[in-house]
Amino acid sequence: MGFFKFSDELNELSASVLAECSEKFNEIDDITEYNQQLVLKAFIDNGVSESHFAGSTGYGYGDRGRDLLDEVAAQIFGTESAIISHNFVSGTHTLGVMLFGVLRPGDRVLCATGVPYDTIHSVIGIDGKGKGQGSLADYGIEFDVLDLKSDGTVDLECLKEKIKAGDYRAVYIQRSRGYTLRPSLTTPKIKEITSIVKTNSKAVTILDNCYGEFTEKLTLEGSGVDIFAGSLIKNPGGGIAKCGGYIAGRSDLVELCSYRFTTPGIGREVGATLGNTRDIFMGLFHAPHVTGEALKTAVFTAALFEKMGYEVSPSSKETRADIIQSIKLCTSEKLIAFCRGLQSGSVIDSYVVPEPSPMPGYDSDVIMAAGAFTNGSSIELSADAPLREPFAVWLQGGLNFHSAKIGVLLGAQRVLEIQE
Repeated sequence: MGFFKFSDELNELSASVLAECSEKFNEIDDITEYNQQLVLKAFIDNGVSESHFAGSTGYGYGDRGRDLLDEVAAQIFGTESAIISHNFVSGTHTLGVMLFGVLRPGDRVLCATGVPYDTIHSVIGIDGKGKGQGSLADYGIEFDVLDLKSDGTVDLECLKEKIKAGDYRAVYIQRSRGYTLRPSLTTPKIKEITSIVKTNSKAVTILDNCYGEFTEKLTLEGSGVDIFAGSLIKNPGGGIAKCGGYIAGRSDLVELCSYRFTTPGIGREVGATLGNTRDIFMGLFHAPHVTGEALKTAVFTAALFEKMGYEVSPSSKETRADIIQSIKLCTSEKLIAFCRGLQSGSVIDSYVVPEPSPMPGYDSDVIMAAGAFTNGSSIELSADAPLREPFAVWLQGGLNFHSAKIGVLLGAQRVLEIQE
């Protein structure tokens, strides 16, 4: 295959898979075109100009670009208000700001989608994590977890009972699967959850939207989600934003978050942009297309490993709600081999050999393949996995499908060599 040498078996598999993916790729192109027009219309409606790219310093008072960027983001996400900024240091930080902004001491929260992603445990205070560090638990905020059904879906009947019986200030929903094999949530599935919450309580609905932006034609407008957040080094940064995050939703709730983002009494009136505004605007503009490329990479990966005899989630034919693709490789040896193969096809640091190692926020050693222009960017091709049963790897990203496909094939080649 061109500049890279693959076995005849893998070349034949790849050609077969590409032919089978054509219909799904057409669906993705349709979603991409819709979302690209959505974003373009928001830029035009708000009159984005070169003058809005000027960076501010110090307090950042009167930064027109920063303020307009929030307006553009709110229109794109279909919400009353939004904060989008490079000052969010990670997705976990952004989610933390949202939670601390909305919640108050003594509040109870129900997590409707099972145990949330590992890195948020210390923010919440799950199993004593974050104790004494200012976790939500330190402030007397309780989190209850609603277990998922055996098929990984939300137990809607049990949710209804819990909501009726409990005095919950908020219901927390995680859209993506995290390090589980449960299905990610489409917008209609999210609406099923919020409808039960709104019918039976006054609880605020809070969504971790990471990895889900621009994967559907639907925005979260009308979904019943009151406030949600995500990271700019995932889908909405388009592979261009070097850092940052966003919070979007009801204006009163976003306002509360702004006081946690900076400080009470000041909120969103300050915050120097330091020349980052152009990258965030440009990243938002590119985000629908880049997300489409990541979706194609995920579909191709699923179809390829299905043909190789592995369990994947979602399948190559399923409707997708995020860019994440899991592959159940069954052994640590194959898991490590896949990550090393993927790394060897990375545009940056291709010579690096990934090794499993401890990582803050995780209970087991983690292996990561990530040769990215932006450190930690998961809209760029990457794969990671904790070394624990069922030895599944979670792949995401791909700035363009044509190069991402090579990385996936190099990972598959390493796995095939072990099988032999």
